[in-house]
Amino acid sequence: MTYQPTYASVQTHPIPEWFQNAKLGIFIHWGLYSVPGWASVGNDLGEVLKNGGWKDWFKHNAYAEWYMNTYQIEGSPAQLHHKGTYGKDFDYKDFAPMFNKATETWNPNAWADLFKKVNARYVVLTTKHHDGFLLWNSKHKNPFIKNYYSERDLPGELAEAVRKRGMTMALYYSGGLDWTFNPKVIEDIADIPLTVPQMPEYVDYANNHWRELIERYQTAILWNDIAYPKNTNVNELFADYYNQMPEGVVNNRFGQTFKIVDGHQVCDNHFDFETPEYASFSKIKPNKWESCRGVGASFGYNQVEGPEHYLSEKDLIHSFVDIVSKNGNLLLNIGPMADGTIPDLQLERLTALGDWLDTNGDAIFDTRPWQRAGGKTSEGLEIRFTQKNNALYATVLGQPQTVITIEDLSIAPSSTIQLLGNEAQLQWQQKGNGIEIGLPTNLKASVAHSFKINL
Repeated sequence: MTYQPTYASVQTHPIPEWFQNAKLGIFIHWGLYSVPGWASVGNDLGEVLKNGGWKDWFKHNAYAEWYMNTYQIEGSPAQLHHKGTYGKDFDYKDFAPMFNKATETWNPNAWADLFKKVNARYVVLTTKHHDGFLLWNSKHKNPFIKNYYSERDLPGELAEAVRKRGMTMALYYSGGLDWTFNPKVIEDIADIPLTVPQMPEYVDYANNHWRELIERYQTAILWNDIAYPKNTNVNELFADYYNQMPEGVVNNRFGQTFKIVDGHQVCDNHFDFETPEYASFSKIKPNKWESCRGVGASFGYNQVEGPEHYLSEKDLIHSFVDIVSKNGNLLLNIGPMADGTIPDLQLERLTALGDWLDTNGDAIFDTRPWQRAGGKTSEGLEIRFTQKNNALYATVLGQPQTVITIEDLSIAPSSTIQLLGNEAQLQWQQKGNGIEIGLPTNLKASVAHSFKINL
């Protein structure tokens, strides 16, 4: 099919199977903000999205990747930190040579090995965040700051390493904010629409960059952020992208009017999937979505964060299972230090998730939502359901004892049940409106156990 540069045409683009099946991606926020690696702690974006309080959020922004904006807010903790650490005359752009020096020792193969071990299916790298610094040597240079780009081809090197290991490579680009084009400091949510650059020079700049990322790196996702300039036909960009990469997908942050409704960004243009941050839903979503979040409260590296600010291994795995049961993917973010070192606390969480998936991945990957997302055992443990190939998967969120009874479930007498990681068929019986399953005597302790029910 050949797509035309119209909304009606690009709306016919189907979501490819690889994205439906992938379930787990790794998001990487890495840039100049990784040098200071600092943000306030304690603010919860989820609470702000529900209850407001945006002025306080921006002044005490928990996102370290917003450092350039936050330290310019008068009286903010980031401003006090910046002046105390670097001096009042140290400009943000002066982090560029420090970042380039730090990345000289970065090893993309080590990252790719880790992501493969975690069982991730795709990787999304930030190529330009709101600070405007480019992680590649573009043909279209920043017109305001000389040498404001990475001296190494970070997207190209990582893409090669990721694809060699059978994973999919995708790229993020902040099309809605670039503080080198519009330096207005954002102090409230209402400031964001006023900060999206709309001048023709920026329209060409952003469009040229996206086309370069498509042609040079064959990004599997157009992962845009915040919004997009109004004076451009994004359908032309999408059509050209789909015609070159039919298996590509576009996220919902190309909206040319920035709006947040009920805590979620609303897009007035075409998109393939939604991207709520730090979000979950109560029911199965009919359309594909992707929850993006950090292991901690920040996407960029934040040296201030400790274990109390990070998801526990249990909460991470439970959240992931819940997202998949409701038709979502998890795009789990890491925030490396400037030299590419991944902090130990992040490594611990990634490793725990990978280990769990080594045993239980069959209940996650390539699945689809079932008739309902969740249920309970009579012992009070939550359950999340998925399905594929005539098998129903029930993942119990917690540690059962010797027997579990899954409530409100009836299956054919000829069905067999297996605990993933254990080859033996389990004894079971229909008991009232539920099924009672006898568990292996050597059941290992885990934060979640997945049962495969061959219907």
